[in-house]
Amino acid sequence: MKPPHQLDPTLEKILDLARWAPSGDNTQPWRFEILDARRLVVHGHDTRDHCVYDLDGHPSQISIGALLETMAIAASTFGLATRIVPHLDAPAHRPTLTVEFNDHAALAPDPLAAHILARSVQRLPLSRRALTASEKAALTATLPGGYEVIWLEGKQRTAAAGLMFRNAKLRLTMPEAHQVHLAVIEWNARHSADRMPDRALGVDPFTAKMMRWVMHDWRRVEFFNTWLAGTVAPRLQMDLIPGQACAAHFVLAGLHHPHRTADYLAAGRAMQRFWLTATSLGLQLQPELTPLIFSRYVRDGRVFSGTRGMQQRAATLSREAEQLVGKPVWERAVFMGRIGAGPPAQARSLRRPLAELIIAP
Repeated sequence: MKPPHQLDPTLEKILDLARWAPSGDNTQPWRFEILDARRLVVHGHDTRDHCVYDLDGHPSQISIGALLETMAIAASTFGLATRIVPHLDAPAHRPTLTVEFNDHAALAPDPLAAHILARSVQRLPLSRRALTASEKAALTATLPGGYEVIWLEGKQRTAAAGLMFRNAKLRLTMPEAHQVHLAVIEWNARHSADRMPDRALGVDPFTAKMMRWVMHDWRRVEFFNTWLAGTVAPRLQMDLIPGQACAAHFVLAGLHHPHRTADYLAAGRAMQRFWLTATSLGLQLQPELTPLIFSRYVRDGRVFSGTRGMQQRAATLSREAEQLVGKPVWERAVFMGRIGAGPPAQARSLRRPLAELIIAP
């Protein structure tokens, strides 16, 4: 491990901002190998081998794309242009890229750099005030060419909230997801360097305490789900109520159906610009990726659970999503979330110290 005080000061500042890029469950699927003052290698990894939500590593690849965009934004404040070269021989589960920073006197600092640290997930209810035309225009304009945003407002907002409520039952009643939840939640915490603090989940203290006790043992989960409607309170507080209490839900879609690692890295870069722009406008955002992930399982004919009925439930939910957004758009979708005005989250995931993310060459 190479401590950050040995780094070139400019490179250290760039990486210290880049590490705040979003990642699923705060996994931070990247490590940095420093080559010299203006070059490094990003060693990515995914969690497909143990996380049901990381289908083919694509969600992790989106996170790595967000990291690359954050690097480029941060570098621009030092007059440095970013060149990214993927290692084509790297295995699919370990995307690897060389990143170079080159002097570019004409490069203007990206104003989104000022919002990198403030950007966070807000899972609590937001204002139902509709987005203004100027807010929508700014969010659309920040997307790179080849991406569009589909807004789900009014009755579609209500339908999207219901879709999330029903998808939540899927994830809360399957043992494959239970193992993930056990690993990624840090209990009795407002902040977490490598997981999600329970106070950021969006549930009241009583529900959080009950969830912790129940989730400790899958047999308890099954009993509560079967006899005591154990998923209702968490789904109401984490999905249905927030799903209604927002300006809109949205879907980001590319021109084509994504299938390559490069497609998902590019999607992550687009997503991060969208999210940072929302932050700059005083808007809060929460990702809603479960419908996209399980729809892909359905489309690809992949079995994701050994529990009876899960595949059929996912197929029904996939059809609901297609009807809500339109099948052609849904098959090109790369990201989904809810958005609205509101205060920033007081409880949030932090990041590992930079020293822990740097590996020896």
